[in-house]
Amino acid sequence: MRLRGLKPVWLSDPRVWRTEVLAGLVVALALIPEAISFSVIAGVDPAIGLFASVTMAVVISVVGGRRAMISAATGAVALVIAPLNREHGLGFLVAAVILAGVFQIVLGALGVAKLMRFVPRAVMVGFVNALAILIFLAQLPEVRDVPWAVYPLVLGGLVLMVLFPKITKVVPAPLVSIVVLTAITVGAGIAVPTVGDRGDLPSSLPLPGLPDVPFTLGTLAIIAPYALAMALVGLMESLMTAQFVDEITGTRSSKRRESIGQGVANVVTGFFGGMGGCAMIGQTMINVKVSGARTRLSTFLAGAFLMVLCIVFGPVVSDIPMAALVAIMVMVSVATFDWHSIALTRPRRMPAAELTVMLLTVAVVVATHNLAIGVILGSLTAMLFFGNRGKPIGDGSDQQEVLSGELSGRR
Repeated sequence: MRLRGLKPVWLSDPRVWRTEVLAGLVVALALIPEAISFSVIAGVDPAIGLFASVTMAVVISVVGGRRAMISAATGAVALVIAPLNREHGLGFLVAAVILAGVFQIVLGALGVAKLMRFVPRAVMVGFVNALAILIFLAQLPEVRDVPWAVYPLVLGGLVLMVLFPKITKVVPAPLVSIVVLTAITVGAGIAVPTVGDRGDLPSSLPLPGLPDVPFTLGTLAIIAPYALAMALVGLMESLMTAQFVDEITGTRSSKRRESIGQGVANVVTGFFGGMGGCAMIGQTMINVKVSGARTRLSTFLAGAFLMVLCIVFGPVVSDIPMAALVAIMVMVSVATFDWHSIALTRPRRMPAAELTVMLLTVAVVVATHNLAIGVILGSLTAMLFFGNRGKPIGDGSDQQEVLSGELSGRR
């Protein structure tokens, strides 16, 4: 990344600076409950997931291949490594994260990212739609068995995010929603679930070090299968998300650099005792689609703000109602789903074969919560339908939109 390219974008245009800074803040706030939830899935302390998100975001902002994409602790990675933590403990989990990063660096150097060019568009759309559905479904537990006040708060947050951009886009609507709903609940003393209910926020920074495991072939035999699975799942989710952002912004990213960057980020995260991660489509959409970010600055600041919010402003952040974050993620889900893919009338209607592949990909990913299985089965089905007639995505020959509508932004 050349410094000459940073100054004109980040410093010479105050509007860009404002957009990137505020986008980073919104993403950081949205990352907190997610990181805590994924820590629970992995069976580790919330601080481990939070600091994994910090290091992933900060490192990938420098070494990654897709500007404005957010990487952090994710559910996909948590599901892969949870059994290892249960059976062998945190030290083995951290060692697996470091080894997974090494695998990703090697795979990136070998050019595995080129394979993503041959993922059919129908599978890509299915991937996007499945993740939109999963994002929405993940919010349902937050509105079950909760005080009645949660429902008008969520509705109010959605209304704010729809109407506020019509007044001004100086401040991201999600940030306005968080501030307004927090002020209402704190000022009126309304008892609703908050971020603080998810777990205690860390109060100090972790120190780097080696994982507490015996450095033997036996340890390698234990962690290698989990590390390889984590590396493959993380790369697939990251590269698909990068391709997705390429499509909606009309720009290109370096998939090889992103693959290697994900590996470097996981290695660094492991040395800081984190649980690892990969790209997050929900937070990426908050950053790119909702907040309008386009540079690495927003990604870096998301990690930096997350660290500051946890350590310095923990009590304030703990008072944020979960309803505000639920509203944001519902809006992200709606914006992420490719509504054109289910259009019933031409010219937007997908051909029957593509629709079948797309629906199969959606069904498998939603049913298994496993992106890799869905993409592989979808791609195999597409091969049966299309043979060699299919055109690979991401080769510059197909400029069809993945999201409904156009996303205006800086190139």
